[in-house]
Amino acid sequence: MYKPLADILRPTTLDDVVGQTHILGKNGILRRVIESGSISNMIFYGPSGIGKTTVARMVANKTNRKFEYLNATTANTADVKKILESLDTFLAPNGVLLYLDEIQYFNKKQQQSLLEFIENGKIILIASTTENPYFYVYSAILSRSVVYEFKPISASEMKIAVKRALGDSVYEEKTVDYVANFSNGDVRRAINLCETLINTAKIVDNKAHIEFSDVEMITGNSGVRYDKNGDEHYNTLSAFQKSIRGSDAQASIHYLARLIKAGDLKSICRRLLVIAAEDIGLAYPQSFPVVKSLVDGALMVGLPEARILLSEATILLATAPKSDSAYTAIDMALNDIDKNDVGDIPKHLKDSHYLGAAKLGNGTTYKYPHAYENSYVKQQYLPNEIKDRVYYEYGNNKIEKLAKDYFDKIKGEKN
Repeated sequence: MYKPLADILRPTTLDDVVGQTHILGKNGILRRVIESGSISNMIFYGPSGIGKTTVARMVANKTNRKFEYLNATTANTADVKKILESLDTFLAPNGVLLYLDEIQYFNKKQQQSLLEFIENGKIILIASTTENPYFYVYSAILSRSVVYEFKPISASEMKIAVKRALGDSVYEEKTVDYVANFSNGDVRRAINLCETLINTAKIVDNKAHIEFSDVEMITGNSGVRYDKNGDEHYNTLSAFQKSIRGSDAQASIHYLARLIKAGDLKSICRRLLVIAAEDIGLAYPQSFPVVKSLVDGALMVGLPEARILLSEATILLATAPKSDSAYTAIDMALNDIDKNDVGDIPKHLKDSHYLGAAKLGNGTTYKYPHAYENSYVKQQYLPNEIKDRVYYEYGNNKIEKLAKDYFDKIKGEKN
């Protein structure tokens, strides 16, 4: 019966695991937990193909409990019920260690069905997820578990797994480098590629001779990890915006390229418009209409040509002066309304365009600014309760400094 090479080469000891040194290294906390044998509920969080299932099986070997495996993408409530029925029987006299793969696919009710047995210790849960557990795992389970983050494997670490998979095959060193980089942190992907290369290679003296040209032919497009509906989508958009905000044009273009490779045109356009308002703002207010035009053009022409317009918008924003004064001002005002008594609108600002308004005193003492020099006259606009509140602070940039100088001048001329 066929058995995938990735399964054949699955590590059986912690020292054989590639990567994850931050938790599995000599003093790694997860290594110490596993070696102590004091196993409690755990959630393994990280991308596919980086060792979560492998480590879970090692944990299972440290207990005297019955090991059960469920994949939440295919399992249902009946599968869970079957496991629960085995508790306190000769099938599982010491309880069950349940490895629930892709727990994010279990709904709240399905996750809740395990809670009672997790609480009384009859089930030790090890769950894995490629999505952020703080968003996808039921809070009661989350609070009873320790979350361990598994990270993508670096290219240098990946070379160990690639050479292990290629075995005694004959190959060039650049093949190892290429596969290690192409796999983008996914060991399973790397091993599967090696298996294909071995199976399609010429056999000379009972050894597979792998041609580098075959590697390029099989891999085709880049293996950048991306899921439009998952964490990586939001992580990439976050890195994109933060790079523009940090005025790093090189990093901004890099993350734009990732988003383009994923064909994520609408998300790029929406984020560029947000950045123009949030991060550039009043330091260069013309950036918004310019970016809006480029975004409209990108949506009109579509990919791949849209990449040129998106690149122009990205570089424009990354190299533009920055100000978050408008963004900060509105958030402070909203927070004030949510948390404080902001009081009533001053009477002189209330609507006076109706019969009887004057009797209520609405609008009677209002001063019309355009009737005064420079269209300015000093009067109170904020409610009494917050009359001295400051939401907007002028940003430290040319345009906002000019505005501040102008208003300082005309306001200083008034009583």
